[in-house]
Amino acid sequence: MSGPQSLSTYQSEVDQTIRAAGGYWPPLANLARLLEECGELARAINQYHGPKRRKSREAHVTVEEELGDALYVLLVLANSLDVDAQAALSASIEKVKRRNLPESRKSTS
Repeated sequence: MSGPQSLSTYQSEVDQTIRAAGGYWPPLANLARLLEECGELARAINQYHGPKRRKSREAHVTVEEELGDALYVLLVLANSLDVDAQAALSASIEKVKRRNLPESRKSTS
């Protein structure tokens, strides 16, 4: 794929990739994979923006790479639970907007 795609398109591509590789792991296993990827993302952020610098023997990874891995596994988890990630994200964005909208503007919306 070239260029940005919709989240639904990425979710479909992830589904095709996983099915071609033999299918999905159980949701709890995918959750464990997501937590592992989040830990790797935290480590990368800490190495670039925190006090803990990368040791010379550690592989050089980027925050972008680790964030991409976490997003990929999040889409795997969404697929394994039959969740439309784009609809879920849209609903969450709207919820945050409503929550953060000043009271004076809520009554006029």
